[in-house]
Amino acid sequence: MRFRGRSRKDDAPPQDAPPPPAAPPGAAPPLLVIDALGRKCPIPIIMLAERIREIPVGQIVAVLADDPAAHTDVPAWCRMKSQEFVWEETLPAGGWGFHIRRSY
Repeated sequence: MRFRGRSRKDDAPPQDAPPPPAAPPGAAPPLLVIDALGRKCPIPIIMLAERIREIPVGQIVAVLADDPAAHTDVPAWCRMKSQEFVWEETLPAGGWGFHIRRSY
């Protein structure tokens, strides 16, 4: 139930949303960017698992995360779920951008 004058935190547009990560030369840009900055693992993995079906097979999704556990968890999830871990980048404001190609 929502009360008049109150809004959910999710209703407000992000104030300082990070720009989508830039792809290296020759790499396809991500079709979907999942912003998991500031969230502890396993939340970035859960967000990835829930949303990867939103993009067509063969397209790339980027997960932005700054929890050190995501640095090992995202590639491990890709191996476990047979998704292709394409590349990783270091974000200027801290954290990483993990790029995953949907395989099925």
